[in-house]
Amino acid sequence: MHRRTRSTLRRVALAGALLLAATAAVPPAHAQARAAPDGRTPAGGGLSAVIRYTENGIPHILGRDYAQVGFGTGWAQAADQVCVLADGFVTVSGERSRWFGQDASTDGSLSSVTRNLSSDLYFRGVRESGTVEGLLAAPAPAGPSKDLKELMRGWAAGYNAWLAQNKVTDPACKGAAWLRPVTTVDVAARGFAIAVLGGQGRGIDGITGAQPPAPAGGARATAPLEADPAAAAQAAREFFDTSRYDMGSNAVAFAGSTTASGRGLLLGNPHYPWQGGRRFWQSQQTIPGELNVSGGSLLGMPAVSIGFNEKVAWSHTVATGTPVNLHELALDPADPTAYLVDGVPQKMTRRTVTVPVAGGDPVTRTQWWTRYGPVVTNLGAGLPLPWTTRSAYALNDPNASNLRGSDTALALGKARSVAGIQDALARTQGLPWVNTVAADSAGGTLFTQTQVLPRITDELAARCSTPLGRAVYPASGLAVLDGARGDCALGSDADAVQPGVFGPGKAPTLRDAPYAENSNDSAWLANADRPLTGYERVWGNVATPRSLRTRGAVEDVSAMAAKGRLTVADLQKLQFANRAPAGDLAAADAARACSALPGGTATAADGSVVDVSAACAVLARWDRTTDASSRGALLFDRFWRRLTASTPAADLWLVPFSAADPVRTPRTLNREAQGIGRALADTVAELRAAGIALDAPLGEHQFVVRGGRKLPVGGGTEALGVWNKVEARWNAAAGGYPDVANGSSHIQAVGWDGSSCPVARTLLTYGQSSDPGSPYSADQTRLFSEERWVRARFCEWDILTSPQLKVVLVRERR
Repeated sequence: MHRRTRSTLRRVALAGALLLAATAAVPPAHAQARAAPDGRTPAGGGLSAVIRYTENGIPHILGRDYAQVGFGTGWAQAADQVCVLADGFVTVSGERSRWFGQDASTDGSLSSVTRNLSSDLYFRGVRESGTVEGLLAAPAPAGPSKDLKELMRGWAAGYNAWLAQNKVTDPACKGAAWLRPVTTVDVAARGFAIAVLGGQGRGIDGITGAQPPAPAGGARATAPLEADPAAAAQAAREFFDTSRYDMGSNAVAFAGSTTASGRGLLLGNPHYPWQGGRRFWQSQQTIPGELNVSGGSLLGMPAVSIGFNEKVAWSHTVATGTPVNLHELALDPADPTAYLVDGVPQKMTRRTVTVPVAGGDPVTRTQWWTRYGPVVTNLGAGLPLPWTTRSAYALNDPNASNLRGSDTALALGKARSVAGIQDALARTQGLPWVNTVAADSAGGTLFTQTQVLPRITDELAARCSTPLGRAVYPASGLAVLDGARGDCALGSDADAVQPGVFGPGKAPTLRDAPYAENSNDSAWLANADRPLTGYERVWGNVATPRSLRTRGAVEDVSAMAAKGRLTVADLQKLQFANRAPAGDLAAADAARACSALPGGTATAADGSVVDVSAACAVLARWDRTTDASSRGALLFDRFWRRLTASTPAADLWLVPFSAADPVRTPRTLNREAQGIGRALADTVAELRAAGIALDAPLGEHQFVVRGGRKLPVGGGTEALGVWNKVEARWNAAAGGYPDVANGSSHIQAVGWDGSSCPVARTLLTYGQSSDPGSPYSADQTRLFSEERWVRARFCEWDILTSPQLKVVLVRERR
């Protein structure tokens, strides 16, 4: 025992000496050179930082100011993710077609575009128009703060220094000509792309493909097209349905009244892609006396996006607020590129963009912009917005004027309470498409939907909606306003930092409830005992059916709050409970319906008759979880996906939805539903054809392969309502679900016990590095497979006593 104590003390003394030596070598802030004012040259200035690495390659970055912490962050991110980062910088510079071909596709991390050419036309247009530079120049709070500018400058310098001083070993970009130094503007451009992901980023195909018809009477003249209101409403509802997004999340905060310590608890479980540029990356950033925060950052972002400090913890969930609106333009009959506002013609602005293309001639296209935003001819394949000789549609995305997201992240990292979190959100107003859930060491909780939304009041929508808008707005929150009327302008709130958006005072908010939870439904049931109502439709809906994930989460967390005496260990159990609410609701009845089939057979979609009798007992015995060891989970999963895809909810349940009982309805499977037999037959035939036993353990067929080793993965899909969400693509030939596309990512369970350090457990499901040769490319994936956690090292003693501590001084070479 004494030998172990002496060994620990020696490690601490050595680490302390290294740390003191390293920090002494860090030049003071006043000695740092500044980047060129326009940010177009690689950032520099002799910057340096101290990085302390602990278990799982987690860096604890220490600097004297924001530029130094940014430098260390850029360096450490590049060390883990250089190829993914470089690919993203190719995207925001509009050069994908040059390097990868115009018909290839992006990884989807910075937009929803379908082809490289469309991506380049949009992002090159953004760069050539000076949009990002203009936002950088805007004074705070409308523009980024001085601290954020320094952080971005430092990040660019750190990325460049790593690139200059290290050999790239990741085969994804080793020796690639598209690896290049970056500038502050490049970093800001990536932040811009993240801000517009839910708006312009989802409309790029419709923006870059918008071309005017010939004037009336010309050879290409078009007749006005009437959109079918019902079809448009359904298309818009689906387009803005958060359950269909790649991204999602769960988060819950528990108040001190429910916990063993009398202090708050927070479990954050964001659902993000496991590959590509929308991954999280974990770090701790410390400026002594100024900032000390630990958590996950989206790649390329210089600040911690979700995380905790010694007093407060927070997470985000994708919100239901509709972040854009449309303006229907009345066009000048003689000129389809001119539109009328109060009878006065206004010319559209042309943006002519030329994109270099690998193996071919450059491609030139023209985009058309209005006072409201770009002309757009569709929002997804299901919602066409035709540009005719009489009308066109312009897309208003207020987040195209928002470069404040990292300022919000910085402010959250410095907050000391949930009240401080709320104040940080109100001051910076930088979150484009997420809610915030938070808990603090005093026992407080917070849910708030403080996000940047167009200021669409229900009154404005009623007064100014076009016929299309009157169908679409109630269904989806997408307003289509009459762009020909000046009195239909969005207006401003006094507490908003930019015109045309809601101020934070209008955001649905819940403070200090026993629990506050969100699983990507609207704010209505953040706490089922204290429902939030009275907000405008654009924020989300009320008194409508909730997703199974929301229903299951509310059942679980409300029961936990009622039980009380909660600890961080209870949060860990919730994360990996893997309860499938759909199974609790329907598995027993599905088994009974199966047993009632005449002769134990059912007819498949192809007309074949399938013996499904063996499936009945498997469904009945299933434990209603999606643990890797669960037998019957795979069978129910494949059956349930088919049944819900083919059977309307009205035909599926005997007890319909009731707003008076939204967590427990709809319920009771209709065993006479026409699709049950067919779904069973198709599922049984599918599994047998693939050689998969009906009662096979889920983890044998839901897995990832890392380093040649097959790792079973628990968790379940959105359709099953599992908190520990895992979305995988079915590939029967490869064994079932052979890889995870999206799901649980940077998980954190945080509480306080009265000591000076938070009690925190984290898990980055796909690891810190995308380089398959890195020891940190699969270590946490193995932990996720085994449902194990990482003990967060936050306080200095924890960091300095890490058995894997490695202290590194990183600096520019000049």
